[in-house]
Amino acid sequence: MDTEPARGKLRRLNLTMFLPLFAVAGVIVVASDARTWWHAVILSVSVLAAGVAFVRWASGEVMRVAIPCLAVTAAVWPFSVLVVGGGSAFFGILLVGSFVVPQLPRHRIAAAFALPAYVAGVGALRLLVAHDDVSGELIRFVFVPAGITAIVVGLMFPNKRFYDVVEELEESREREAELAVIRERVRFASDLHDIQGHTLHVVKLKTALAKKLVDIDAERAKQELGEIHALVADTITQTKELAYAQRELNLSAELENARNLFEAAGIRVRVNREADVDSEAGRLLGQVLRETTTNILRHAQATRVRITLSEWSISIVNDGAQRAPLPELRGLAALEQRVVADGGELTVEQEDGQFVTAASFPGRRSEVLGKR
Repeated sequence: MDTEPARGKLRRLNLTMFLPLFAVAGVIVVASDARTWWHAVILSVSVLAAGVAFVRWASGEVMRVAIPCLAVTAAVWPFSVLVVGGGSAFFGILLVGSFVVPQLPRHRIAAAFALPAYVAGVGALRLLVAHDDVSGELIRFVFVPAGITAIVVGLMFPNKRFYDVVEELEESREREAELAVIRERVRFASDLHDIQGHTLHVVKLKTALAKKLVDIDAERAKQELGEIHALVADTITQTKELAYAQRELNLSAELENARNLFEAAGIRVRVNREADVDSEAGRLLGQVLRETTTNILRHAQATRVRITLSEWSISIVNDGAQRAPLPELRGLAALEQRVVADGGELTVEQEDGQFVTAASFPGRRSEVLGKR
């Protein structure tokens, strides 16, 4: 899998495509303007500084070399105007300035005007040493260099914005990846809570029951202890399956488990099956049933529970609602997020001494009917 950032790819592409062109342009500048070998050396220094700035810009680090490169190219331009008599040496400060100005943290617009103004001002100094063809000298040393500099610097601002957009998209993608990891961790923690919290509470109830029975009904106490052992073993298996992403809840098994738990706690249970539950909805409906069963055993003083199942919904009603405000059930709150994410609805209501938990998947039902 290619994990190189898009911004890095673009900069590497720029480096590959344009560095040879800039090198050729630099050679042309030196060859056309230099009159002696030392002219060539000084002009080459400006070209080299521009090359360094480009390479650093391609790697996103141009500000580290901005001052020395600007100083070198800014000094070579007046040398070329006054001593060499070449009008192409603005190439160096043009490149360096166009890379640096859009990257400035402040006063970018002022710098964008100041750079062409400097090029034009230095070019106008040519009139101090050349008096024959004033209009030609102005075109060669002032208007053309300043105009090209202004155009290139202006074009670099959209280029900078383009790279900023690419970076924002990369950061957004990274944040999405981080959120996906966080969501998966929350899902795993919620599933682990479903397994361990539910089991521990059941073990607590059965242990208390076995403790009461040990003196009056030893066989029943042994049976309860055997069920505790089996429950713990099953929980270990489910935890392993969860760790390897192999765990699927079985609604029928959850329904039977809930019935046994309620009856063991002295709660009467009635189950109404209005239709066979769809297999796609069964997993989440099983989670709703498991979490609700745990909440009833922990928080309610119920004597009766009614469970109603349809193809795409479940409703659990118990008569153990307290008159106090609705308690905070964090397990159901976390489960609601998963239900909603799968196109479902989870409602929790407390009315007339009854506590109702209901979940349905109208969106999934519409999808299936549409496919049919």
